[in-house]
Amino acid sequence: MTTEVVLNQISKKYGKQEVLTDISLKLKPNTIYGLLGRNGAGKSTLLNILTNRIPATSGKVLIDGQPNLNNDDALGKIYLMSEPNLYLTRAKVFQIFRETANFYTGFDFELAHQLTNKFGLNESLRFGKLSTGYRSILKDIIALCVDADIILLDEPTLGLDANHRELFYQELVETYADRPRTFVISTHLIEEIAGMVENVLLIKDGRLALDDTTESLLARSYSVTGPEEKVREYTAGLNVIGHDSLGKLRSDYVFGKLDENRVLPDTVSVEKIDLQKLFINLTEQSDEEGQK
Repeated sequence: MTTEVVLNQISKKYGKQEVLTDISLKLKPNTIYGLLGRNGAGKSTLLNILTNRIPATSGKVLIDGQPNLNNDDALGKIYLMSEPNLYLTRAKVFQIFRETANFYTGFDFELAHQLTNKFGLNESLRFGKLSTGYRSILKDIIALCVDADIILLDEPTLGLDANHRELFYQELVETYADRPRTFVISTHLIEEIAGMVENVLLIKDGRLALDDTTESLLARSYSVTGPEEKVREYTAGLNVIGHDSLGKLRSDYVFGKLDENRVLPDTVSVEKIDLQKLFINLTEQSDEEGQK
């Protein structure tokens, strides 16, 4: 059974500051999302509104058609792994697993034990004695073991070394294959998740700037490189979202359709760009525009 989550015109203000503006989207079932945005874009706020940890100023979140406000049945279908530490410092790891199972009755203890062994996490340690990395590992393990249909991961690899990050991604993909569900990953390490993310949600200036499949986005993302004058001539009128220069060479980053009728000079090359490069240039646009 799949769970449908719909956000309808979600906005959030703190005093006069509007953090989110008119966010509307629908999470597709059994899909891995990348929730991208610069610091302060509103990603964590959006995830907290989804799980009713903080209220929206306006708009609605519907889970299988039911509002998420004070609705335990609906909220039981969603799990948020977040940066804030919500556990008692004296609670031991195995006690936290048991506590979680009181709310998510299908909690997979067998998988939890397997993962603590793989990550080298002692289940008898108290939460307050764990390093930042192992606190993240504990919360990641719980997220992979709860029986929720929607798993929200807010900076899941905070404090993890490269080996543990790679292990976490492997385990996420394996659990996703064993039991398909919806994952939403909010992270700054875009390059590391690019290979697993099927759909991208980009928050920019508090608004939903993109909601599309990764394949579709990358199919219309290009780097045009060559002598500066020739590159400028070729990309004139196209949707250039950024550029880099090195000496007399220039790379223009284009998002959108290229003009098939334009003749590509021999000295100019066109190549695809990756998700991280696309993200950097899309989110730096507003800064550059503001400096003009």
